[in-house]
Amino acid sequence: MTSSIPEYGYAQAGPTWANPYLWPVLERSVREGGLAEAQRQPRGFDLGCGNGATCDFLGRLGLQMTGVDPSESGIALARAAYPSHRFEAGSAYDDLVAKYGRFPLVVSLEVIEHCYDPRAFARTVFDLIEPGGLGVISTPYHGYLKNVALAVSGKLDQHFTALWDGGHIKFFSIHTLGALLTEAGFRELRFERVGRVPALAKSMMAIVRKPGPVSP
Repeated sequence: MTSSIPEYGYAQAGPTWANPYLWPVLERSVREGGLAEAQRQPRGFDLGCGNGATCDFLGRLGLQMTGVDPSESGIALARAAYPSHRFEAGSAYDDLVAKYGRFPLVVSLEVIEHCYDPRAFARTVFDLIEPGGLGVISTPYHGYLKNVALAVSGKLDQHFTALWDGGHIKFFSIHTLGALLTEAGFRELRFERVGRVPALAKSMMAIVRKPGPVSP
């Protein structure tokens, strides 16, 4: 399945343009979840890890990361730049639990909007998380005021990226992403809008818990 996904090319292994407003919420969620202060080194999984920069960021918080991505250029850069973490080709459409197991933290930043089957993505995220574990998922935010602003400004074509191979094909609001994650089995959901003022936010982040006791 991975080979049929369009290549998302990466030229360098540093933070992307979205990381400066996504990472602060990610760090706070990890610390509030007690993962950064765990006595044993906690493991984390990055679904759609791209060039590995987020795995490196979480590694500096004390996590040992595994990342998968269908981008060959991204995985090659990640392996070269961040050898202390594990990077493999893969996608949300693969049986990742069978290969990697489950994790107390699963992260997927700006990925679901590229997926033609978001239900498969949500099921994979749910399956990858240990009972009681934490998930952090981000995607571009859509809401009434932002959609009106895009229409009035004449930037809808630019925003919907119809001519970008491998670009955005799904567009979520808090309501629709919440419904998808609830359907997948999550019961504790919290959303934060990031980048710009909330009504015009660039992205939204869903912080979720998988039902069940937290692993000791």
